[in-house]
Amino acid sequence: MTRTRRTQGTRPPVRHDTRRPGGAAPRTTPRGAPGTPRARTGPAAAPLRTPPPQPRPTDVFADRLVEVLSGHRPVHCMLRHTAGRAYDELAWLAERSPLRTRGTRPFVRDIGYYVARPGAVEAFARIGAGDRLRAMAFRLEQGPDLRWRCTAVELGGTRMPPTQDT
Repeated sequence: MTRTRRTQGTRPPVRHDTRRPGGAAPRTTPRGAPGTPRARTGPAAAPLRTPPPQPRPTDVFADRLVEVLSGHRPVHCMLRHTAGRAYDELAWLAERSPLRTRGTRPFVRDIGYYVARPGAVEAFARIGAGDRLRAMAFRLEQGPDLRWRCTAVELGGTRMPPTQDT
């Protein structure tokens, strides 16, 4: 190995070859001269991409309901996403933890829905829970603030007994 001797204030030789990777071609016109194309900057410079599709409210609610009914989320996380008696139904179902399994987490296999009227959707979901397949039905209604809220929940035909109003 050969070492070069450097004196104080001198630099090692630099390579001026532009053919190497990352080397730029020599500039023939000065930057900003008339007739030279300008590089685009700002938001318009980004390549045009379509935003990813937003999940439907039925998909979002089905996942949330499965997490609550399997015990992976607390019931109160659905408090602001429910209206009417649905929260009571959900709490009643969650006490019985119908989707709790050992090992594998329950997951939504398929979702279908029916638009009952504008702003109201009745949905069903097939849920894989361990080696079983369960059915869940729920109703979503859109409020005046345009947010979707769950107004009814059923799981495999299990219904909450009617309350006695006295």
